[in-house]
Amino acid sequence: MADNNMDMDPDVARNLFAEGATLVLLGVPLGTELGIDCKSWQVGPKFRGVKMIPPGLHFLHYSSVNSPSCGNEIGPKTGLFLMLKPRELLLANWDAQGEDLDFSASKNEEEVNKIRANLQELDPHLGPYPYDVLRKWVSLTDRLNEDVATKLQPLSGRICAFSDVIPEVQLTHTKDRAEQPRNDTACQSMREGLDRLPKMKLREGTELRFSVIPEKTYPPGATPAEITRCSLDYSYALNTVLEKYYQAQPLHLLGELQFAFVCFLIGNVYEGFEHWKSLLALLCRSEETMRKNKDLYLGLIAVLYHQLGEISPDFFVDIVSQNNFLTSTLQDFFQFASGPGVDGTLRKRAEKFKAHLTKKFRWDFDADLDDCAPVVVELPEGFTVN
Repeated sequence: MADNNMDMDPDVARNLFAEGATLVLLGVPLGTELGIDCKSWQVGPKFRGVKMIPPGLHFLHYSSVNSPSCGNEIGPKTGLFLMLKPRELLLANWDAQGEDLDFSASKNEEEVNKIRANLQELDPHLGPYPYDVLRKWVSLTDRLNEDVATKLQPLSGRICAFSDVIPEVQLTHTKDRAEQPRNDTACQSMREGLDRLPKMKLREGTELRFSVIPEKTYPPGATPAEITRCSLDYSYALNTVLEKYYQAQPLHLLGELQFAFVCFLIGNVYEGFEHWKSLLALLCRSEETMRKNKDLYLGLIAVLYHQLGEISPDFFVDIVSQNNFLTSTLQDFFQFASGPGVDGTLRKRAEKFKAHLTKKFRWDFDADLDDCAPVVVELPEGFTVN
C-alpha cells in the first residue's frame, strides 16, 4: 500500500495526524484488494491498517484473492459504512474462515488501549488515507449521514456484491427431496428447466433495506382520470415514499440516492444501480412536488452533477434498444422544471445543468424520444422479404 499523500498540504497533514481516525486491520492476507472510499490497493506484507482518516462517514471495502497457485482470482467485494470520530481507533482481525473483517475486538477496551499505546511502533505499517480523493468522496456523499446509511445497510452490517441466497424450502429429509421434480431427464423447454431449479431467497439480514417504491403510481380507488394524471406525474408515489420513510427530513431521500450510487459504483452492487434508476425516475417525473419543494430539486441537481461525472455516458445506453434511459428521464425533468409555477432559482439552475450535460456528453434533450415514425431501411442487394 503506497503513500498517496506525498503532495498533501503540511498543515492538512498535521491536522489529520492529530485529529484523524485510525483503522488497525490485523491479519489481512497478502494480495487482498482493500480500499476506503474512492481508492483501493493490494495489501502488501507490512500492511496493518489505515491512518489519518478524516472524521466522518467512510466506506471500507475489500475482496479476498486466491493464491497464485489457484489463479489469483479475486472474490466478490464486501463493504461497510463506518462513521469515524476524531482520533478514534477501530480494531479488526481478519477472519480466515469467513474471509471477512471481524470488528469485535474494537469492543475490548483493554485491547484497543494496548494498540493505542503501541501506535508509534505500528505507524510505519499504516497507510495514510488517500487525501487526493477526499474531495470526490465528499461530493458523492454530502447528503448521506450515519442515520440514513445505518438504516439502509443490511442488518448483517455488510454490503456484498453477490447476494447471499439460500433455498426457500430447506430439504433436510430424504422424503422432502423425493417429492421434488426429477432432474435426471432431459428438459423439454427452457420453462421446464427453470421450474426445476430450487427457488431461492436472500439470507435473512443480508438484504439492503431500500425504501419501497409503490408499484402503482396512483392511490387506491382512483378514477380513470386520476390514474391518467398519476401516470404522467409521479408526485403521489413520491410523496408516499417521503411520508413513509423521510417525513421529518425529505431531503434525506437524496442521501438514499447517494447510498445506492456508492453501493453500485464502489461496492459493485447491481441492485444499487437499479434502485438509483428507480429513485431518479420517481424524482424527475413528479411535477407537482417539483413546484412545492424547490430545495429537494436544487439538491437533486447538485447530487446528479457529481454522480454523472463518475460514469461514462455510454454506460446508460441500452445495448438492445440503443435508448439512453437517463436522457429520457432527464428530458421529463427539464420539461417540468421549465413549466409554470416552478421557482425561478430552480428553473435557472435546471437550465444551466441541461446546458452542462448537453455540452459535456452531447446528449440531446430536445429530440422527440417518443417519435415512433417508421424508419425506411434499405435491404442489401438480392435480399427479399416474403
